[in-house]
Amino acid sequence: MAKIEKNLIGDFDHLVQYVHDTVLSKSISASFEDGSDYFHNNMRVATRVYERYSYLGQNRVSLNVTIVGVDNNLFCSAITSGGSQGVFFKINTFGESSFLKPLKDALDTYSSY
Repeated sequence: MAKIEKNLIGDFDHLVQYVHDTVLSKSISASFEDGSDYFHNNMRVATRVYERYSYLGQNRVSLNVTIVGVDNNLFCSAITSGGSQGVFFKINTFGESSFLKPLKDALDTYSSY
């Protein structure tokens, strides 16, 4: 499992689309599996699940992204799972980290304005 969390300032809808476009454009085998949106007063939550094939691990890796927004204050949490080998211990988690890295780089330079 690999995880990143980041606080950001910007437009909620823009960030959701930015994350979606980033994940799908950085891997030829990436796919959007499903998503969920929740609204309550001025708080918004978007959850997106992506999957891709890890050539190195020869298996599928999933990426769960949750974005929370209140006004222009945003929080993004991204967690990968799968992609490791081994029955009892996680071995070779390279696929998880490599799926997450392009999103981490994109969030590090994110600006919605």
